[in-house]
Amino acid sequence: MRISVEMIVTVAVGAAIGYALDAWLGTAPLLMVVFLFLGAAAGVSNVYRVVKGLDDGVGLGRAMEEKRRRDAGSDDPDGAR
Repeated sequence: MRISVEMIVTVAVGAAIGYALDAWLGTAPLLMVVFLFLGAAAGVSNVYRVVKGLDDGVGLGRAMEEKRRRDAGSDDPDGAR
């Protein structure tokens, strides 16, 4: 669920920022297209971090970190022994 939300929200935010800048600067639709692609790139980057476990704060990264701690024999969630 998080992965789909990451992709949808980042693309939507990118498009919204581009649309707002286009309306303000009168450059329609140039900036909307640019920011749409930037939002898609940010979404792919976030999904990659989640899937690879690089995002230790939440999601799969947190689960992988807890598994590493259990495998190492530490029962303390802060990692202290």
